[in-house]
Amino acid sequence: MQDIPIILEDYLNYMETIKGTSPNTTKEYFFDLRTFFRFIKRRYRLADKDIPFEEIDISDVDVDLIKKINIQDLHAFISYTDKERHNSNSTKFRKVASLKSFFDYLYSKIDVIPQNPADRLEFPKTDIRQPVYLTLDECEKLLNTVLDNKNEVFRKRDYAIIILFLNCGLRLSELASININKIKDDTLYVIGKGNKERTIYLNEACISAINDYIAVRPKDGPGDEALFLSMRKQRMSNRAIQHMIDKYLEKAGFDTSVYSTHKLRHTAATLMYKHGNVDIRALQEILGHENVSTTQIYTHIDDERLREAVKSNPLANYMRKKANKPE
Repeated sequence: MQDIPIILEDYLNYMETIKGTSPNTTKEYFFDLRTFFRFIKRRYRLADKDIPFEEIDISDVDVDLIKKINIQDLHAFISYTDKERHNSNSTKFRKVASLKSFFDYLYSKIDVIPQNPADRLEFPKTDIRQPVYLTLDECEKLLNTVLDNKNEVFRKRDYAIIILFLNCGLRLSELASININKIKDDTLYVIGKGNKERTIYLNEACISAINDYIAVRPKDGPGDEALFLSMRKQRMSNRAIQHMIDKYLEKAGFDTSVYSTHKLRHTAATLMYKHGNVDIRALQEILGHENVSTTQIYTHIDDERLREAVKSNPLANYMRKKANKPE
């Protein structure tokens, strides 16, 4: 990371080492806050107006400058990202989250600013996007495509991978990180976001698929502790798993620009919510979402179920019953 002020470097180190934020998320915080400080320097006339925005140096940003920042500056920045940078609502939402996290760190954690200007900063409304997922029939079609593979080792490996995606709602990185010694009976331990260990409970289909693969899995390779091995007997990378999934999706007739490993995670969550009577809090735990608001996209997928729930209210036919009741 270049042209980074010490106060920002300290914050990013805190997020990654103390809070356990993933490197990718930390990088997003950096990009958001770098854009914000460039905006502040231009707004406060501290940068030459002829310098292109992306070349504004922020290395001299210090606590004295940050203390001057108020809620109007934050509103102006979000307006700038909307009107000048044409950020989507979800991108603006992330930028607000970055600002709130950073100023909370300065105010609550290290106590270098007298007040938190981001405390009253509101999140923009986000567009509720329906999750893309495979139907039950489409899942079976995908699995049958895997079973057509003539190579026994790869067939059983790939089948186990897809079964885990479709049943457990794993993230790609979580699946790639699975070690054999982290499987105990019907329990699997995976490393999730923020390097946090998460417990996954395996159903019969997952246990059977894993055991079938382990029976033919290559032994004594360089990736000995990894569950899923490549042709070279090394742990399969995220990219290798993604490529393998794309191959089967394409063969089964699905558009790989629409469907992916992440959509298989959506599929697992959707099937659990629609067919498993799983409440939103339980689904949050299963998926490893830090905030239940992330999980709530799945509550919008089954309008018919909600409609029937309202119809089942014992007062739904009150007036009709009253009209038919003999005087």
